[in-house]
Amino acid sequence: MKPDSNTPDSLPRVIIVGGGFGGLAAARELKEVRAQVGLIDKTNHHVFQPLLYQVATGILSPEHIAAPLRHVLGKQTNTIVLKETVIGVDAEKKLCVVEGVMTGAPVSLPYDYLVLATGVQNNYFGNDEYAPFAPGLKTIADADGLRNRILGAFENCERTLDPKAHPELLTFVIVGAGPTGVELAGAIAELARLTLASEFRRFSPTSLRILLVGSDPRVLPPFHESLGAAAKAKLEKMGVEVWTGTRVDKVDAEGVIIKGERIPSRNVFWTAGVKPSPAAKWLGVEADKGGRVKVLADCSVPGHPEVFVVGDTAAFEKNGKPLPGVAPVAIQQGRYVGRLIAGRLRGKPAPRPFKYFDKGNMATISQGFAVMESFGMRKAGLFAKLAWAFVHIQFLVLPSNRFSTAFQWLRVILTHQRLARLIIEPDRPNPGETQP
Repeated sequence: MKPDSNTPDSLPRVIIVGGGFGGLAAARELKEVRAQVGLIDKTNHHVFQPLLYQVATGILSPEHIAAPLRHVLGKQTNTIVLKETVIGVDAEKKLCVVEGVMTGAPVSLPYDYLVLATGVQNNYFGNDEYAPFAPGLKTIADADGLRNRILGAFENCERTLDPKAHPELLTFVIVGAGPTGVELAGAIAELARLTLASEFRRFSPTSLRILLVGSDPRVLPPFHESLGAAAKAKLEKMGVEVWTGTRVDKVDAEGVIIKGERIPSRNVFWTAGVKPSPAAKWLGVEADKGGRVKVLADCSVPGHPEVFVVGDTAAFEKNGKPLPGVAPVAIQQGRYVGRLIAGRLRGKPAPRPFKYFDKGNMATISQGFAVMESFGMRKAGLFAKLAWAFVHIQFLVLPSNRFSTAFQWLRVILTHQRLARLIIEPDRPNPGETQP
């Protein structure tokens, strides 16, 4: 007796690893297919990473930029979300291996199609010992941690009898002058001078020091040189010291060493680079020098037409250059692969090779200033800021996210108040207190 072709056990199995831009886009394209779709992620939510710095600086709360994956995919009855950690792939046996939190041992999940959208992690370029002293910004937890550090710096200043004797308290060093570093530096400067200066009694804006350090000769390397210069000029006007063409020699508990000079700081943040997940090692396939999986024109893995890699983990070239690790690339690749798999399951011909439609680059520096280059147009100032805000609102996955974020931005512009300035830390026992 043959199994019913409509029973769950007989349907094709599609596993998507990663609930970021690429993975979520692929899952949404599979909502109408007759298949078992499983989305696996270490967290239970999708997060709009480009706005994490605003959570870290109190402009937004996590719920403004994050959405529960089960809510986003709740109407897709063919899709299940698993909060698990993938630790490997057996491409020959078509098995995806997860930690197995409930079983206490690894569990192998069979698949017919596999989509790896596993994203990236902070890259300390062989200096992983820097990580405890220079946290990065990739997750909601990272943003909460940075917010605690940033706000905690001003709290420590307030309870210090002579803040001027402790410059390390209000010295912020941001390593990496790309979009994230530039945006974080500008947001900290505005937070201190527009919001906190009137609330703290022992903090003087003149005691604040913000250093933006980049190894490239200019800030915002992906942008046109004129826009990088405009961004640098704006940051310097806001009081940010911009050190380009400079590498950090060391990061430790006392601060940083740059060109042999010790700069005391308790607030070092890392935005200098990223590295992909170990997907290439899982699959046993060729990777580029950055560790990203070299994929074919349809985003599949050579020798495994049922396995696809999208987003930051994929090395996909256009005109001889790899596509950048930005949200639009991941979204477009995720949609393409989702449609390709849906087409195969329906017996349709293979689509044309993936082609990325580049809409340009944007970065914001302050409430009324951003830089953008799109369709041959380069702008710096208020117009670019309005365009930046419009585009970023559109990328938020839920209508409620879009409305609440837009409202919060408007309130910050009108009042300069950032109400998401909560330091949330576990309680510490009082000296001598007996713990149960």
